[in-house]
Amino acid sequence: MKKYKLLALALAIGTLSLFAANKPADIPAKEIRTQVVDLFKTPNFNIEKDYNLNIVFTFNSEGEIVVQSVYDKDKGKIDKNVLNYIHKTMDHKMIQTPGELNRAFTLPLKIKRESL
Repeated sequence: MKKYKLLALALAIGTLSLFAANKPADIPAKEIRTQVVDLFKTPNFNIEKDYNLNIVFTFNSEGEIVVQSVYDKDKGKIDKNVLNYIHKTMDHKMIQTPGELNRAFTLPLKIKRESL
């Protein structure tokens, strides 16, 4: 009976240490934000108004960014060109240090129209 208890204890400890070893390092959200913002360049289309957006995204098992949703903080309608720009810029792109799998991140983004 003692052998079975000892074996069960050894299996439990081995299993717990196996799961602990596979956990990725906790990357600070600020570092992820900086790397994602670096993906954005000046858009090559005209923007009719200023946007104050929130972009919700996660990372898939390959470490790629997956855009979940984009919404305007001011509850306005977002132009299709702006949505396409965000998806083309972020969706399925890799950064140096991806975050945790399936953890949702929110990136505030301001897009301002160019004044002449």
